[in-house]
Amino acid sequence: MDKATSEPADQRETGRAAEKAARLEALLTPLRWVVLAFSGGVDSTFLLAVLSKDPERKVLAVTALSPTHPQQEREEARRLAQQFSVEHREITGDEIHLEAFRDNSPDRCYHCKKHLFSKIDEIRGREGLDVVLDGSNVDDLSDFRPGLRALQELGVRSPLQEAGLTKADIRALSRGIGLRTWNKPSLACLASRIPYGTEITEEALTRIDHCEAFLLERVQGSVRVRYHGTLARIEVEPSAVPELIGHGEAVVRFFKEQGFAYVTVDLEGYRTGSMNEVLEGEQKENA
Repeated sequence: MDKATSEPADQRETGRAAEKAARLEALLTPLRWVVLAFSGGVDSTFLLAVLSKDPERKVLAVTALSPTHPQQEREEARRLAQQFSVEHREITGDEIHLEAFRDNSPDRCYHCKKHLFSKIDEIRGREGLDVVLDGSNVDDLSDFRPGLRALQELGVRSPLQEAGLTKADIRALSRGIGLRTWNKPSLACLASRIPYGTEITEEALTRIDHCEAFLLERVQGSVRVRYHGTLARIEVEPSAVPELIGHGEAVVRFFKEQGFAYVTVDLEGYRTGSMNEVLEGEQKENA
């Protein structure tokens, strides 16, 4: 019997992840002076952990403070940067003032990323560092992500993607090296909760942020609150739906206090990029 077919599937997956991790180390070896766009999420934390293993490497972690990012992540990013003993800097992400962002067309993410990473690249230039890195992984290539085009235009590198690492790989490797973020729910820009064509406002982002924070204290796994004006559409992992319903009365009360008139549960469950499901192929290509 072929050795590969006789090995347990999880063992083979572990082996593949380890090979990708070695590839990542090799990719990072020549990078000596780097700026990392650091959110404190699963991916950027794993990348920071690998980068900081080399005490001779200069690493500057930069976190954007913006109403588009969950407020609870600020302190987490600060704690993690301190844990890895790297220089940490916070910048103001003021994309909410960009008309192209507020208008919320399908290429919104492009304008946001171009604006934010241009700021980070300016820091790189002033500090005399070599390259800007971000935590995009291979799974990001399977969804509609116009922001990736902005990163390419600015010369930003995505080592996790280059090494072939998926989110599952990164979680497994993070767990193996003892990172507490290994099972952290996936996060994304809060603007991704608002349907294309609906104006993005700071009030809407704040409402979404408060509601998601409320749910994350009560429901296991990833959570999304999709904003449809007076209606909130909640996405959770299918296995967490009974748990969510069990908190139904409290959830409805809190959401109404935040300004929603109606609260619904999406029976299709949590999935990344669900707001992209309405886009036609041509729209995706042109964005």
